[in-house]
Amino acid sequence: MATGTAEVRAGLPPALAEALAGYEEHLRAQRDLSEHTVRGYVTDAVRLLDHLARRGGRQVHELDLPALRSWLAQGRTTGHSRATTARHAASARSFTGWLRRAGLTPEDVGQRLVSPKAHKTLPDVLAPEQARAVVESAAGAEEPAGLRDAVVLELLYASGIRVSELVGLDVDDVDRGRRLLRVLGKGRKERSVPYGVPAESAIDAWLTRGRPALATGDSGPALLLGVRGRRLDAREARRIVHAAVRAAPGAPDIGPHGLRHSAATHVLEGGADLRSVQELLGHASLATTQIYTHVTVERLRAVHAQAHPRA
Repeated sequence: MATGTAEVRAGLPPALAEALAGYEEHLRAQRDLSEHTVRGYVTDAVRLLDHLARRGGRQVHELDLPALRSWLAQGRTTGHSRATTARHAASARSFTGWLRRAGLTPEDVGQRLVSPKAHKTLPDVLAPEQARAVVESAAGAEEPAGLRDAVVLELLYASGIRVSELVGLDVDDVDRGRRLLRVLGKGRKERSVPYGVPAESAIDAWLTRGRPALATGDSGPALLLGVRGRRLDAREARRIVHAAVRAAPGAPDIGPHGLRHSAATHVLEGGADLRSVQELLGHASLATTQIYTHVTVERLRAVHAQAHPRA
């Protein structure tokens, strides 16, 4: 959309804008979603209501199945992938479901909306030696930023946590005696995630020599800090990962998500069961873990040879 989301929202008919405001309040106050997730849902709802208004709709009860389908079709004609279309359909169903529960529409028209299934694509995975090169790229650094970068890389790979979970860590979330992280994941679900000795060494160097040099009155309890002393931003963490990956010979261009996937894959290949990997990653469903991780052919052959009576 050429016009910014804020401008489009400001131009919505009053009744549609009022419904949108109620939906946003619901997302923030009742579902306890992250700011990034709320913003995504609201942006999709703005675009959907703008599409309805362009079709002549002025009330949310005019949002019918043909309008939903034409909105998705419009996205496809402008180049949206199957995954993006599936996400937009899910956002639309969330919105229409709330409209019905709020009594703003007589039925939930989104229930009858069928969208294409997104192709399940897996990010590139580092080989173990590439992962080692990436996480050790900041080893030996003495300046505060370098010591912090070492912690970013070590913890992302050691624990498999999301980048949002990493930058959300406070100093007290690190149980150094047991080498555990207290992580607040999606849906504000808390879990404990272990990390190894190299990560502990990086944390020790950071807390001893790095963090005190960057800490200011704005630092609060944040574990990781930017150069101005505030909590490290997720974008800066992604930059750190991409820079380290570029320095690793032959490594595919991945970000924190790829490092998380590499960690899960290497743990699985090392003999961990899916349930353990599910707990490590913080997935609500084992089915998500089965899609997210993959087992190498060598691992499958080894399990088959060990377990099958006719191997």
